[in-house]
Amino acid sequence: MTRPSPAPLRVLDLTDDLGAHAARLFVGTGADVVRLERAGTGAARSRAEELHWHAGKRVQRIADEAVLDARIAELAAGADVVLESGPTSRLRTPALREADPSVWADVVHVLVTPFGRTGPRRDWLADDVVLSAAGGMAWLGGDPGAAPEPPPRQQAEQLAGAHAAIGAWLALLARDRTGSGQLVEVSAQEAVAATLETGAIAWIHGRSVPGRTSGIYGHVAHRVFPAADGHVAGGYSGSPRMWDDLLAWMVETGEAEDLAEPQWQDGEHRWSGRPHVDEVVARFAARRSVAEIAEQGRTRALPWAEVAPPSRLVENPQLAHRDFMVEIDAPEGRLHDVGLPFESPALPRPVRLAAPADLPAGAGWAQGRAPVTTRVPRPGTPRHGGALEGVRVLDLTWVLAGPYVTKTFADHGAEIVKVESSQRKDPTRFAPGMRLRPGASYDDSGYFLNFNRGKRSLALNLRTSRGQELLRALVPHVDVVVENFSPGVLARWDLAYDQLRDLNPEVVLVSMAGVGQDGPWRSAVTFADTLAAMSGLTYETGSATRPPQGLTFGLGDMVAANAAVAAALERLHRGEGGHVDLSQLEAMAAALGPAALEAELGQTVRPRSTVMRCAGEDRWLAVGACPADELDAAVRALGAGSLADLAAASDADELAGRLQALGVPAYAVRDGHDLVEVDPQLAARGFYTPLDHPIAGPVLHEGLVEHLEATPGALRTPAPLLGQHTEELLTELLGLDPAELNTLHEEGVLQ
Repeated sequence: MTRPSPAPLRVLDLTDDLGAHAARLFVGTGADVVRLERAGTGAARSRAEELHWHAGKRVQRIADEAVLDARIAELAAGADVVLESGPTSRLRTPALREADPSVWADVVHVLVTPFGRTGPRRDWLADDVVLSAAGGMAWLGGDPGAAPEPPPRQQAEQLAGAHAAIGAWLALLARDRTGSGQLVEVSAQEAVAATLETGAIAWIHGRSVPGRTSGIYGHVAHRVFPAADGHVAGGYSGSPRMWDDLLAWMVETGEAEDLAEPQWQDGEHRWSGRPHVDEVVARFAARRSVAEIAEQGRTRALPWAEVAPPSRLVENPQLAHRDFMVEIDAPEGRLHDVGLPFESPALPRPVRLAAPADLPAGAGWAQGRAPVTTRVPRPGTPRHGGALEGVRVLDLTWVLAGPYVTKTFADHGAEIVKVESSQRKDPTRFAPGMRLRPGASYDDSGYFLNFNRGKRSLALNLRTSRGQELLRALVPHVDVVVENFSPGVLARWDLAYDQLRDLNPEVVLVSMAGVGQDGPWRSAVTFADTLAAMSGLTYETGSATRPPQGLTFGLGDMVAANAAVAAALERLHRGEGGHVDLSQLEAMAAALGPAALEAELGQTVRPRSTVMRCAGEDRWLAVGACPADELDAAVRALGAGSLADLAAASDADELAGRLQALGVPAYAVRDGHDLVEVDPQLAARGFYTPLDHPIAGPVLHEGLVEHLEATPGALRTPAPLLGQHTEELLTELLGLDPAELNTLHEEGVLQ
C-alpha cells in the first residue's frame, strides 16, 4: 500500500563550497533548510554566489564559537539531515556527536572533506582546482604540452556535493528500514576520481594514459568547430546513419569535397583519416551560422548544437517549455538562475525561491519532524546489508549515463536486472575503441566492466513482440525502472509510465532522454558534447585568448547520472512511485553554478587557482586560492623568490607536501596512471577495488564514493557476460520452465 507523502525534510546546512550543491539539491526537493554560519565566513562571496547557493534557505550568522556549537546541537536534535563540509581540522559536528550521541541517534549525518577522514592526506586542504587535479579531471583538459585545465564552474566541488546528497538519501532509505540514522562520509577526491570516464580505466585496462587534446575526443569523432558567427559542437560518430546523413547534407550543398568517394564510406578508413575528414567538416561548418547548423541538426536528427553562453539559457525554447529556470525574488528584483537538475514532486515547476532570509536567534524549524517509520523490503531480493537492500531495479540503459545510475544502485545493495541484447549493441560492450584492453571481446570490454559491476544480465530481444511481453511481465517484480531510450520508445512497447503504473502502482520510472520527454527539441539527437554545448558548459571552457574547447570525457553523463540517482532515491523515500523525467541538458545546466546570475547582475567570475609546471616531463602542480601575502610567505619560507621558480625546480608531490605543511592548498596533477599506481591517499583508502572477472581475471574498478557507516555498500560481483543470467532470472521472477525457455531461445527472443 502506498504510504502518505512524508513531511518536508529538515536539513541543517553547515557546508562550505564542498557541500553547497548538496544543500541546494535539498532546497529543490522542498526541504526546510536552515543554514548556520560563523559570522564573517561568507564575506568573500559575490551576490550571485550567495543567491545561487542559498536562495530558499533561512540563515543565521553567529560570531561566538561556543554559541554556534550550542545552536548546532539544538537544531541537530530536530533535524533529519545534517550536512557539514570542509577540511577535517575545521569540522564541528564530529565532536558534538561524540559529546552527546543520543541527540544524533536518528539523524543522517553527512560529512564531506577534501580527501576523506582517513589516510595520510586526510588533513590536506583543497579548493575546486586542487580537487580537480587530485582526482584526475584537470589532466584531461587543455592543450598538449600546456598546463592542464580543470573544468569550469567548480565541477569538482559540485560532484562532491552531488554525492553528499546521494549519501544522505541512501541513509534516509536505510533509516526507513532500520529506524536509525547514521554517519555518511564523502571524499571529494574520490567523487572526482569516480567521474573520469576513460581516465583511470584506460590505464587499468589498456596501460595507456589519455593526454590533453585541445578538446578533440579520442574515441568518438566529435569536437567544437568554428561557425560563421560563433562555435558549434558535433561530429559523425555513433550509428552509420550519423555519417550517412551528414554526408548527404554536405553533398546537397556541394561541399562534400572528396568525402563522397567510396573509401570514406568505410568506418575504419574514415577513423584513420579523421584529420582530413575534420578539415572538410570544419570548412562546411565555417560557412554557416550557428543557428542554421543547430536547426538543421535537429531537423535531420544529427548530433549538432550551438555552443551557447550561460547568459542565453533563459532564451532557450526547450528549457523555457519545461520551466527549467528558477526565479529568485531578491531586493534587486526578480532574477533568473539555472534551475534544479530534476523536478521534485514536493516542489513542482516553475520554481520560485526567496533570497536567503535571516533566521532570528532562537527560532527553530518551520514545523515538527515526521516520526521515523520503517518499511519492509521487497521479498525475494538479496540481503547484502546495503542501504538499498530489498530494492530491485530493471535496467534498460546503455552507453554511460544510464549504466552509471544503476551501478550506484548496485554498489549500495540493490538487485539490478540488466536487459540487453546482441540486437541492440551497447557501444561500451561492442565498440572496439571502448574495450580498452588489447584483444578484449564484448564480454570483457573495459568500459562495460567498470560501469556494470554488480548486475545480472538478461538477454532479451526487444524487437520481438514476445520480448516486449516478457519485459512487461517483469514490471510488477521491480521497484525502479531506468531507461535512456529516445522519447516515445517505451510507449511503442505499451510501457509508458501510465501503463507501467497499471502494472505496478508504486514503480519509479527514471527516463534519461537528452533534453527530456517533451518540448520543441524533444526529438533532438544528443551526445555528451552537444549537451555540454547547449548547457553553457562548453562556452565556459573558452577564454579571452582561446575559443571554447569542450571536455574530452563524459562529465555530463555522470552529472546527469548523479541527478537521476538522487531523484530516484527521493521518490523511493517518499514511497509513492512516480516518473522522473530527467533531462541530461537540464542536469548539466544546473551544474553551471552562479554563471547565469553573474550575467544578469553584471558580475565577474572569481579568479581561478594556479597550475604550475614542475620538474619532470609534463608534470604539474595545482595551487589553490589563498591570500597573496600567505602564499608569498610560504614561498619565502621554502627559500624561493617566486612560486614559478620553486615549482620548476621541484617534484610535484614533494612540493605539494611542503606547501600543505605551510597551510597552502596544493596537489600534484594526477593522470590515470598516477591515480591507480601512485596516489597514496586513494591507495590507503582502497578506492580502486579488484573484482575477479571470468574472462579478464582480477581487474581494478573505480570504487564507492558514499561511505555509510551502518549500511556500507560494496563492489560484490564483476560485470556479467552477455545474457549470463537469462534463464535463472526468467525462472526466478516469472516462473518459466525449461520447455518455455527452450522455445524462447529457438524463436530468437533471448538473444
